[in-house]
Amino acid sequence: MSKLTGKVALVTGASKGIGAGIAKALAAEGAAVVVNYASSKAGAEKVVAEIEKAGGRAVAVGGDVSKSADAQGLVEAAVKQFGRLDIVVNNSGVYEFGPIEAVTEEKYRWMFDINVLGTLLVTKFAVPHLKEGGSIINVGSVVSRITPPASAIYTATKAAVDGITGVLARELGPRKIRVNTINPGMIETEGSVSAGFIGSDFEKALTPQVPLGRVGQVSDIAPVAVFLASDASGWVTGEQFLVGGGLR
Repeated sequence: MSKLTGKVALVTGASKGIGAGIAKALAAEGAAVVVNYASSKAGAEKVVAEIEKAGGRAVAVGGDVSKSADAQGLVEAAVKQFGRLDIVVNNSGVYEFGPIEAVTEEKYRWMFDINVLGTLLVTKFAVPHLKEGGSIINVGSVVSRITPPASAIYTATKAAVDGITGVLARELGPRKIRVNTINPGMIETEGSVSAGFIGSDFEKALTPQVPLGRVGQVSDIAPVAVFLASDASGWVTGEQFLVGGGLR
């Protein structure tokens, strides 16, 4: 029997990149998956098609996690489609780097609304449906440890996610619901390529600081999510898993 047979997972921001990789990995282990997207319906449907082709079950559901009604709708879609909810992966996130002089109210609200408020709202609506053994997996970033220049807002959002994980691990522990964070290093995704990070001076400066000597791949992150979603991590909560090749 696969590790997640009979379980249902909601993965936010799963139309591409890390979210898509996690969704496919959870499905490969037997979970039925709600593949959330904010704008790329085609991307989410492609992920669903790949899961179904491999024999899994999935459905694409649109929604902006920073909007209360949308966040609630995602959870309700999971329960309506698959009858329950066991795993929540708060992966939706946005980023933009820039010096302190470039900080604006709009950029602050954009990143905090999606990265932080979105995590809180989806979790809020999911918790009433999670039973003993439920797992909430937040996707943070190694930036909360390495605090790179020109990342003040983004790093602040990911530090907030780390804090939320610690609080909710204590708050939900008595209900036997686990809460952990995966903090990836630089990962090669569609987003990091289009943003110009891959092949940039930033990457060239960062890679020598990584003990394992390379940029990460989505395939480096997804297995950690499977572990945290499964009973194998049944006594693990409130932890921040740095998955960055040793970068810290």
